[in-house]
Amino acid sequence: MNDTPNPASPTQQPDSDLVQVALDDCSPADADTVFTVLNEYFPSDRGYDAPHQTSDTRPAVWTGVFCASHTPETVPGVLLAGSVTADLQGGPVAVNRLRAALESAFEAKVTGTVSGDQEVQTQLRLRGAERGERREKA
Repeated sequence: MNDTPNPASPTQQPDSDLVQVALDDCSPADADTVFTVLNEYFPSDRGYDAPHQTSDTRPAVWTGVFCASHTPETVPGVLLAGSVTADLQGGPVAVNRLRAALESAFEAKVTGTVSGDQEVQTQLRLRGAERGERREKA
């Protein structure tokens, strides 16, 4: 994992490249795993802060904004302890770029999509990839 901060802040990027990511129905460790993968490939407002619990109950959602101005060529398969629901919202091209990275790193199933004039919202159900499996962009 790269411990240096991302050089470009997502707030300095064109709005069409920004994707709001909300993770729920998962453990803090699995949320951290998903955000760590995304931070490796996309600048974020999260930096490298791990999701953490502030009380005995699980938070409803963890969020971050990522600048998806490119599509990574390959993302290694990653293990998760459980499954994660990821909601992606932003411009259609940027959402597809971020979605491609998640689909490369994890087993991903689209569970819903809503399209608007300027934005799209896609919900994915993520599960860990097989150990040692490398997935390549189709």
